[in-house]
Amino acid sequence: MSRLQIHSVHSPAPGPLAPCEPLLSSDDGAVIAAELVARGLSFERWPTNNELAEDADQEAILSAYASEIVRIQGQGRYPSVDAIRLGPDHPDRQALRLKFLAEHTHAEDEVRFFVEGQGLFCLHIGEEVLQVLCTRGDLIAVPAGTRHWFDMGAAPRFTALRFFENPEGWVAQFTGDSIASRFPLLDPLSCASAAGDATEPAAGLPPRPAAPAAR
Repeated sequence: MSRLQIHSVHSPAPGPLAPCEPLLSSDDGAVIAAELVARGLSFERWPTNNELAEDADQEAILSAYASEIVRIQGQGRYPSVDAIRLGPDHPDRQALRLKFLAEHTHAEDEVRFFVEGQGLFCLHIGEEVLQVLCTRGDLIAVPAGTRHWFDMGAAPRFTALRFFENPEGWVAQFTGDSIASRFPLLDPLSCASAAGDATEPAAGLPPRPAAPAAR
């Protein structure tokens, strides 16, 4: 289930395993959308009735969601689209996970439509950190230049459509800020969301790398 948590950047959160009391926590799609729109982001929930085969490749995924692609590209932006699919047996899952766990920005919008599984976007906006647990059917658009990090979990399982104005603009620019290490990762939030308790901790999370130097 999708969930939004909003924290103060000054929250006394000692690390990713510790319970962290948010300023707001909601799994109501209307509330999530309203809070994100108020901060310049976009969030929608769309139906996803297409079941993908276990061996579905990028072409099959894009074909299954052709109407959704037309709907998004019909807005006149994001002419490029691809699909990413990661499972818990992916040989590079750990490296891919760690790559985006430090705070970074992109030179263009980050637009994702989740058609399977889940992923956690953490957005550092002003004096707040918004943690958005995206699940199947969630469409999120993060504006260019937004400080954020992303977690796919220790055993990733998600498929998402990625929309670009220019794929070359999606290179991560790391800020050098270690703020990401102070807030929960996907696994404890996902467990808490399933249990209906937004502050439930979980064990077994790997250490995160030091924040790369800003560049």
